[in-house]
Amino acid sequence: MDSYDEKDVPGGEEQARRPGPDAADGVPQAAPGAAAPAPTSEDVNPVGASDTAAFASGASDEAASAPGASATSAPGGSNTPAPAPGASAPASAPITAHESPAPGVPGRGIAGLSLPYQVAAALALAGVAVVGVVHIAMVFLHVAPSNTVTKQHGKVVDDWIYPEFEQNWKLFAPNPLQQNIAVQARAEIRMADGNRKTTGWIDLSAGDGSGIRGNPLPSHTQQNELRRGWEFFINSHTDDNKPNGLRGELSDRYIHRIVMLRLGARRDGGTVERVQVRSVTTSVKAPRWSDEKIDTRPYYRVVPWWTVTPADFPDGAGSADARTEAGR
Repeated sequence: MDSYDEKDVPGGEEQARRPGPDAADGVPQAAPGAAAPAPTSEDVNPVGASDTAAFASGASDEAASAPGASATSAPGGSNTPAPAPGASAPASAPITAHESPAPGVPGRGIAGLSLPYQVAAALALAGVAVVGVVHIAMVFLHVAPSNTVTKQHGKVVDDWIYPEFEQNWKLFAPNPLQQNIAVQARAEIRMADGNRKTTGWIDLSAGDGSGIRGNPLPSHTQQNELRRGWEFFINSHTDDNKPNGLRGELSDRYIHRIVMLRLGARRDGGTVERVQVRSVTTSVKAPRWSDEKIDTRPYYRVVPWWTVTPADFPDGAGSADARTEAGR
């Protein structure tokens, strides 16, 4: 078939220059039944994003009205339909930093526990608070001057305070302790052949001190048992070592048990039959910058010998035969 030019057709040149009635300004109108042309690189990456968005919103309606044209979204445009003219955009949900839990949703802390656990936690906290208040009240009554409450309930206060919570003011003025007191003991031992021998003086305080040095958490027994036991003995006896009533007799039994716990029922291959205790008191030397003259000579207080009996051993201490020998 011979090709011909539109110029040969009468009125063809004018018809070619005349845009169609439904064509957009500056946009070639697709022929009826023809597919939409593929977008070029310039269409995919437009120079002005705002112009492209405006073009996409306006051209979509015109392309839809074209007969036979396929619905193709504008390059860079969204498939979401644009809102109707005059309609407001949907409001986005507000973003908050912290939202309270809805009713019925567990919270945090005690409120997040179930009811039985909430009751148990509340009772535990109440118990701790009550014990704290009682302890503060007991310490106050212990350090307070003698009054009606301490006269009537002094034993209850002492049972609560001693021995762990005792308040001792000897570290502070006006009379801080300026002496070193060492408690020593020696024993008379009956050997297996019937002979008896006497040991030298054994420094019990030095033994407790060696257990304290280098120990970040020394026990209350190592720190205070022997020292307080001897102090109890001195304060409840006369200068000639006679007990002052019931407290003196109680201090006798107490110091006997403390000493026997350290010496043991058997020593040096024999049985301990008699024990003697003494204290060595030495005043602390004055510092170099002081002109005070202090007598640093040791002073001794010697307690008479006593015979070891089964009562001098706490339950479980010592062997049965040692107790039998001590009871003879």
